Amino acid sequence: MLQNIMSKLKGDRWIWIIVIILSGWSLLAVYSSVGTLAYKEGKGTEMYLLKHFSIIAIGFVLMYLSHKLDYRYYAGISKILMGITIPLLLFTLVFGSSVNQASRWLTIPGIGMTFQTSDLAKLSLIVFLARMLSRKQEEIKDVKKAFLPIMGSVCGVFVLIAWANMSTAIMLFGVSVLLLLIGRISFKQIAIVSAGVVLLGIIVVSIGPRRATYYSRVKTFLGVEKKEESASPVSFQDDKNYQANNAKIAIATGGLFGKGPGNSVQRNVLPHPYSDFIYAIIIEEYGTVGGVILLFLYLAFMYRCIRIVTMSPKAFGTFLAAGLGFSLTIQALANMAVAVGLGPVTGVPLPLVSMGGTSILFTSVALGIILSVSRNIEELKGKEQLDEKPKPKKVVIGSIPA
Repeated sequence: MLQNIMSKLKGDRWIWIIVIILSGWSLLAVYSSVGTLAYKEGKGTEMYLLKHFSIIAIGFVLMYLSHKLDYRYYAGISKILMGITIPLLLFTLVFGSSVNQASRWLTIPGIGMTFQTSDLAKLSLIVFLARMLSRKQEEIKDVKKAFLPIMGSVCGVFVLIAWANMSTAIMLFGVSVLLLLIGRISFKQIAIVSAGVVLLGIIVVSIGPRRATYYSRVKTFLGVEKKEESASPVSFQDDKNYQANNAKIAIATGGLFGKGPGNSVQRNVLPHPYSDFIYAIIIEEYGTVGGVILLFLYLAFMYRCIRIVTMSPKAFGTFLAAGLGFSLTIQALANMAVAVGLGPVTGVPLPLVSMGGTSILFTSVALGIILSVSRNIEELKGKEQLDEKPKPKKVVIGSIPA
């Protein structure tokens, strides 16, 4: 049965396998870590598992449909997406749902589901950049015709996202810079604009609605956050390092092989164990071995994307696979880095593993686009092999002698 299913899936088989493994692991990890959330909301953990499974199933449908569509059609779609994304980002900043002083979410009318417009922006900007870079290769060194339009779109999206979600904006800008370097944009020009973006980011952090949160998280990570002296002692829950400390406890107590699925203790005290800190819970339950295996799966995914990049005959396919592949891998590494204490606390989910709604769906579409590029490479190889096969010679039957 599995062979029959895999035969219908085109594109890089290893990427399909990695996605299936991550999705299956996600079901186990989410089911194990939503107990506290279910208790607070008075619901059963099975309901969250069913909801998460439904979203993953829809994600697979979107991935399948996205990989069946020829990737070249996404060049035209990218213009529409960017035309939708910019107004949505502006609308979100003004009218979006505010959580922790951050207006990141919009509510979909009718179904009540919320989604972060930054998820749409990441996909839209990368596909749009791939289109722009592929079409302007002949004039890529021209500042007015190539550099300014391309960097203008990057900087515009960066500012609109950074106002409420600096971590996502920084990662997206980093991926964009990598893509521009691959696209032969001048390093000197990128460096100048990057310096300007850093300055702009500092200004946004200084005057933005979440400036206190940004400063506190960075100071805490650097170890310079000091508690104010008071007569009453500060509880452990009020500690600025509360999330990071509990994540470290989960990792330390996991040992080499972990406590086993469903046996996590820190899931009961760690904030957002089913999303932001799900990697810490996975290490607690599956040990260092499980954490390394999960890391290897994301690195293997990036390796397969690089193979697609090197094999794609078209520039647009190359930039698509590179941009989307880097985006998903860097996001995964950022989430893991926070869990193990290598970065300040952020709200970045682990792709395909963290519990989520529309974030999983946008990730699935991105994976489908990568697989579409891979499918096109396979089809071209198949045609080349057919052309190389020697054609049978026609035999003309003449008169047969008596």
